[in-house]
Amino acid sequence: MASSAKEKPDLNKKVHEVPHKPGVYLMRDRFNRVIYVGKARDLRKRVGSYFMPSKIAQADLKTRALLDAVWDFETHTVASEPESLLLEGKLIKEYRPRYNISFRDDKRFLVVKVDQTEEWPRFRLARFKKDDGARYFGPYAHAGALRQTLNFMRKRFGVLTFGRGSPTARELKSSTYQVPMRLSEISAEQYRERVAQACDFLEGHSREMMKALEDEMKSAATRLDFEKAAELRNMLEDLRRTTKPMRRFTRHTLPSAIDPEADVRALGDALQLPRLPVVMECFDISNISTTHVVASMVCFRNGVPDKDHYRRYRIRTVEGQDDFASMAEVVRRRYSRVLLENREANPDAAEFSQESPAEALERSKFVAVRLPDLIIVDGGKGQLSSACRELQRLGLHELPIIGLAKEYEEIYRPGRALPLLLPRDSGALRLLQRIRDEAHRFANSYHQLLMKKRIGESILDDCPGVSQNRKNLLLRRFGSVNRLRRASVDEIASTEGIGPKLAEEVHRFLQTH
Repeated sequence: MASSAKEKPDLNKKVHEVPHKPGVYLMRDRFNRVIYVGKARDLRKRVGSYFMPSKIAQADLKTRALLDAVWDFETHTVASEPESLLLEGKLIKEYRPRYNISFRDDKRFLVVKVDQTEEWPRFRLARFKKDDGARYFGPYAHAGALRQTLNFMRKRFGVLTFGRGSPTARELKSSTYQVPMRLSEISAEQYRERVAQACDFLEGHSREMMKALEDEMKSAATRLDFEKAAELRNMLEDLRRTTKPMRRFTRHTLPSAIDPEADVRALGDALQLPRLPVVMECFDISNISTTHVVASMVCFRNGVPDKDHYRRYRIRTVEGQDDFASMAEVVRRRYSRVLLENREANPDAAEFSQESPAEALERSKFVAVRLPDLIIVDGGKGQLSSACRELQRLGLHELPIIGLAKEYEEIYRPGRALPLLLPRDSGALRLLQRIRDEAHRFANSYHQLLMKKRIGESILDDCPGVSQNRKNLLLRRFGSVNRLRRASVDEIASTEGIGPKLAEEVHRFLQTH
């Protein structure tokens, strides 16, 4: 009974303690449950706006219900807006607040809608199929490919995409906007014939058109017009992604079981490697924000993850976001370390000075760390070239290495101008995708770990008297904010550069924040 009579706290005073920094805020109800998570470029301005009388008076029903339910809030500062976006999504998925509608796992795919009751029907994108008499196609999983397909349809069939209503003056007269014919030169009935052809195309009756594009691509490659061939190849890939039905996995349509050893043999054959890629190492760079650029190296042995040999790196020598330089640094650090450890394990190997490092390892009596049979870098020509230069400097230029570009799963190899494209259903490609995706997952998990630690440490930025240098001294001494919070005033004061008075201030601040 006492709890129900508890007065709602006045949060305006607490708002004045919120810093003018980017971050994430959590709204809690009277039972301390998180009911809303939001991000802001300026936390004080955003959070303060919720408690302004004008905001409450003008709020819609949903916002008013949220404001009535809020009994407390908390904020977390971050270094940049991208970090706040990432943290917001993470917290929404963790708490699933009732008033949030985005970042949910039940995200819907896009559909294409065409309302044939209109005089000049347009092809538009939508999230939901409605019972409104319009015709719907989809859903489609690949939003980017779908938009490119609509651009192709506009040019190939001369149909309207996006927008609303009858054609604008620009759409009617512009031959560059509506390729290949001007809409002003045809009637609405003739236009409807085009719409019908485009609908047939979206329904999958597109084989002849795909074949014509494929022939045109091959012809361009024969003429050595590789730029045109690549453009047509990308267009074909987008069309195939869009017109291919979405797979709905049921008990009867699950993918076939993975056979790692068979996939390893298939990959060795596809890449024409000198020996089977029993040991593979794959590198990925994660630079979601410039605060922490990190890299991962995952190892697969006989086609399955060998987690004991995974490694993760914080990029040290690169300013900002530079995937090429970051890839060079991590490859250099990984294999210079391998060579050093093996040299220490075989101190008498120096007498064979004419041998390459790889040959010396082959002959060594004891190998501390084995060199991989294949190196994979996540990326295209730029990442591959950066990695190859570092291997060359280390004398490991004979190690097999490839780059795997994600968008079209193109395999780049040193000294080859054109990428290798493996069949989508080949075991070799599936193996490469598994190791690449694992490297991506491992890099992102490390990135999130560092960001979570950074968010925890950022509370010290608001502590009076704690400069960046003193913050670093405290974190170096205690390891984390949680350990610092548990420390006594005397323990804090014993830190270099922290006097008794500041130690008391830090201790009091952490107990109240």
